[in-house]
Amino acid sequence: MNKVYSGLQKIYIALIFIFLYAPIATLIVLSFNASKTRAKWGGFSLKWYIALFQNEEIMQALWNTLAIAFLSALIATVIGTIACISMQSMKKRTRSFIMGVTNIPMLNADIVTGISFMLLFISLGVRFGFGTILLSHITFNIPYVILSVMPRMKQLNPSTYEAALDLGASNLQAFFKVVFPDILPGIFSGFLMAFTMSLDDFIITHFTKGPGIDTLSTELYTEVKKGIKPEMYALSTIIFVTVLILLLLVNYTPKSRRKS
Repeated sequence: MNKVYSGLQKIYIALIFIFLYAPIATLIVLSFNASKTRAKWGGFSLKWYIALFQNEEIMQALWNTLAIAFLSALIATVIGTIACISMQSMKKRTRSFIMGVTNIPMLNADIVTGISFMLLFISLGVRFGFGTILLSHITFNIPYVILSVMPRMKQLNPSTYEAALDLGASNLQAFFKVVFPDILPGIFSGFLMAFTMSLDDFIITHFTKGPGIDTLSTELYTEVKKGIKPEMYALSTIIFVTVLILLLLVNYTPKSRRKS
């Protein structure tokens, strides 16, 4: 009976993985297909990747995506880390309330967040463009940074910071020599998580972008409406592999540092 139950479990897990990753695997295979038709294998080829990198519109969208993702992740990491340091000195009830408030954007639907940002920028008379996308990404990335850094802050021993002060270190020196090295894995995880979320976002970007500026996700959406081209398979493959690598770094880098 146990063998049958174990076999059913394996079949069930295998089916889940097939439904989740079979479409992505098909997409990756088609990105290397020399033939334009999806029903025929024309041999292995990299021409769709070459055509992709020769497309100026997509390359500009790639630059916009990377610039927004890096800047928003960096700024959100700084703000989120400072927020965690401030919350750590608060009373437990106040800290719990603020943590609950910061978790709301993560639980909120992206379409609601996107429309809210759009209405806010319209009411303030802000011109839509690179800046509005960047501000939106910074805002929705901050809770993810706090979620990554706060557990590291809770593990800190306040006695070490106080000991550094007693030994003559200034507040700034004590922070960078005692506190910062301990919370650095959380900061790094928060940065990578924010970068990944910004890189992968479509809905909020779609509502806050202006004319003449696109990220990879919005450019892909525009191209798909015109008709699916083989270059889009290559672009989707690159996005998937990039996000996968970043997620692996987020999940395994802090663990390897803790072991070392």
